[in-house]
Amino acid sequence: MVLIGREVVEAANGELLTKQEKSAISDYLAEIGRKGGLRGGKARAMKLSPSKRKEIAQKGARKRWGKDLPS
Repeated sequence: MVLIGREVVEAANGELLTKQEKSAISDYLAEIGRKGGLRGGKARAMKLSPSKRKEIAQKGARKRWGKDLPS
């Protein structure tokens, strides 16, 4: 989304990003997203109670394999 907005503004000004610039911006944003994802899952797991984690895991397993699991 950021790149699209920037391209619109630059096109209006007569300037466009090069492929190399687009790639550098995309790589940077991917790196930021990866860092957040790595931290986020662990932080969320630490905040959940064991029973809530079990409930979430069972719900995921039922969706994935479509089986009734023991409580």
